[in-house]
Amino acid sequence: MVPFSILDLSPITQGSNASQALHNSRRLAQEAEASGYKRFWLAEHHGMKGIASAATSIVISHVAAGTKTIRVGSGGIMLPNHSPLVIAEQFGTLAALYPGRIDLGLGRAPGTDMRTASALRRNMEASANNFPNDVVELQALLAPAGEDQALIAVPGADSNVPIWLLGSSHFSAHLAGMLGLPFAFASHFAPDMLLSALEIYRERFEPSEYLDKPYAMVGIMGVAADTDAEANHLFTSMQQSFVALRRNARGQFPPPVATMNGLWSETEKIFVDHAMTYAVVGGPDTIKTKLDRFLEQTAADELIVSMPIYDMDARLKSVRLFADAQQELAKVA
Repeated sequence: MVPFSILDLSPITQGSNASQALHNSRRLAQEAEASGYKRFWLAEHHGMKGIASAATSIVISHVAAGTKTIRVGSGGIMLPNHSPLVIAEQFGTLAALYPGRIDLGLGRAPGTDMRTASALRRNMEASANNFPNDVVELQALLAPAGEDQALIAVPGADSNVPIWLLGSSHFSAHLAGMLGLPFAFASHFAPDMLLSALEIYRERFEPSEYLDKPYAMVGIMGVAADTDAEANHLFTSMQQSFVALRRNARGQFPPPVATMNGLWSETEKIFVDHAMTYAVVGGPDTIKTKLDRFLEQTAADELIVSMPIYDMDARLKSVRLFADAQQELAKVA
């Protein structure tokens, strides 16, 4: 059975606040744990009024403290924003607090606009170019310290927190294969290079002390409800959010609407529909069919689902319906 996981952005819905968003993330993780999901990841974004997970390591701790068995981690930490030592200390601390449950997914993008990136006190161009070296440095800081090692992360050294590389292009596919690390592709918003990136990763993979064969996790947007019509209605929240992102008018996560007509231009509709190429939206039978097709197409070792749903009860129900679909697919595999 292909494991299912959850990617959460701690959405701040219209009329709500960050406190409620963070409470919802923990509640969502508890539902995912009860439904048999493998891991629950949170993403680093800055300066976005609709996302509460900027201080990602703190939110990971908040979620891990409210769960017992599910793995909790980053999907991802944007490493160009940070020094490897700081991330090693943060995730070494998380590993000490929640042994055997912490993942460290790393991305190469800033996760924000250039002005905010500059405010993070990082030279983004130099940091992005140095990403491979920073990954290797971070690996060393999380491994057992050498006898003559001058720089030691405390906590961090010998925590051996699993590192994943995240990507939406070929760059991280090449790097993950070369370093023998697990790879996660962000097809939930960047569909174009999905299949070619997976092919590159698998072809270039070199066995390592971390992994003896390729392990690819693929991300999708997912909204499940009792009917296709209800799911498509709920999905209009994400469609509105993507339109706002394209217009650089980022706000809180909006409630669903009866129709998108009049809310987007034809060009914007084409943009959103393309970004959502692999979105799995529908009632139980529809999502099962779409999931089966997608898993066959990608041969994914794991699926991570982002569920952009305004209403919390509907979000929790979607988690359960995807878990039901996973079980149904396992019966016929």
